[in-house]
Amino acid sequence: MDSKKYRLRVIVVVAGLLFVSFSYYAYQIFYTANIQVNKEDSHLYIYPGATFEVVLDSLRQKEALSDVVSFAFLSKLLGYRDEVKPGRYLLRKNSSNLDLLKRLKRGGEDPVNLTFNNIRTLPEFAGKISARMMFDSNEFISAITNKARLDKLGYSEQTIMAMFIPNTYQLYWTTSPTDFIDRMKNENERFWNAERKSKATKIGLTPVQVMTMASIVEAETNQDKERATIAGVYMNRYNTGMKLQADPTVKFAVGDFSLKRINNTHTSLESPYNTYKNVGLPPGPINLPSITSIDAVLNYERHKYFYFCASPEAIGFHDFAETFNDHVKNAQKYRDYLDKLNIH
Repeated sequence: MDSKKYRLRVIVVVAGLLFVSFSYYAYQIFYTANIQVNKEDSHLYIYPGATFEVVLDSLRQKEALSDVVSFAFLSKLLGYRDEVKPGRYLLRKNSSNLDLLKRLKRGGEDPVNLTFNNIRTLPEFAGKISARMMFDSNEFISAITNKARLDKLGYSEQTIMAMFIPNTYQLYWTTSPTDFIDRMKNENERFWNAERKSKATKIGLTPVQVMTMASIVEAETNQDKERATIAGVYMNRYNTGMKLQADPTVKFAVGDFSLKRINNTHTSLESPYNTYKNVGLPPGPINLPSITSIDAVLNYERHKYFYFCASPEAIGFHDFAETFNDHVKNAQKYRDYLDKLNIH
């Protein structure tokens, strides 16, 4: 055989083998599963200003890459090293380099399901939401207590908690405090639809006053079936100009939510939140009331009860009374129950 033809055949064969080998390696780099995580909900958090080296180090610490070299090579090939974007990215088990890098390069964050409820104070709220978001609690408090922003939103520091409707919301981890606040304002306006606004008007309350009344109801009971009844008690007092005398408002004023018994020392405290001293509603909500409590106020039960106290027989429920004398009897039963438990 002609030596030139032989060499040509060898070159063709070698080139073919190299092409096949390169194609196979390229396929592995691009498409073979390379993300190995133990948990289905493992996420990569990239902060603003992070470099590719920081991202790679984070993945190494999580032991998320089966082949670090192939990921680094493809990152350079796709130009990701110069286009690192902050965000919270789901590390999908057994996904490829290409899948992850495409999402990282375009900044395709995975949303956070942010749920908040059972919150009493603004600092507590700030701490709970900042634990799931990139911003910290101080950034949020600074943004929400900004006078110009409060004026624009139509709230004060005392009423701003009424803007937040407890629920589950999808947001991006990189959402700024101001964008979060704007989103919550929009959610509030969506919640206070024409029907709810009409109901509020019919019972003589503004939406903020409804939220404030609902926060008292929320603090009084965990029993959904009692909420409308308790709301009816407070609306009866409110409409007749009687002091609400709501123990939860005293706890809020004192700043001690662990109080088991309210005494004269507590009820004599000078505070706009002390409804034993002041007629009408406190300046704003004493917690974030649930939607159930809000609707319980809007649809409060029409009855003749003006009093209620915790029941010693049906734990977690209350005994209701129309007259003060009947209430005194119910209250004495409960005090006797507390004395037996040595709760003072």
